[in-house]
Amino acid sequence: MSEISTKPYMLRAIYEWCTDSGYTPYLAVKVDRATTVPMEYVKNGEIVLNISFGATSGLKMDNDAIRFHARFGGVSREIFVPVNNVIAIYASENGQGMAFEPTLGMGEDELEDEEEDSAPTLSLAPAASPAASPAATESAPSGTPDDDGTPPKKGGRPTLTRIK
Repeated sequence: MSEISTKPYMLRAIYEWCTDSGYTPYLAVKVDRATTVPMEYVKNGEIVLNISFGATSGLKMDNDAIRFHARFGGVSREIFVPVNNVIAIYASENGQGMAFEPTLGMGEDELEDEEEDSAPTLSLAPAASPAASPAATESAPSGTPDDDGTPPKKGGRPTLTRIK
């Protein structure tokens, strides 16, 4: 009998904690061909989605996928995210949450080995002002100095940066 992954259960638990605490849950996702998201908001093969009650419609978090409708630029879009593609779930207000190693295209045997070995590190940095759409996406972190040596801008919402 194959072991059931704890990842979808942890995603639902962090989502519930965020909503019960009055925080806005964000989902960081690695985008591939199995993921249905607005590609114009994807940066570096990743997208960050606001999955709060006010930003989504019909949110369903199953053991295999997360499905919902959200508005991007005023247009309702259907979103489909395989659980294996989720990189992290966290509260946008304080950055607390949980990160995961994406397991794209892995078989069950490889997936079990990867889950035992993975322990990603998180770094939070302030982001630019939040996007106007309810299903806000975040861009690359701005918490590092620019190429011209100027320090990063302070304030705004934190973003999640994975450090390998």
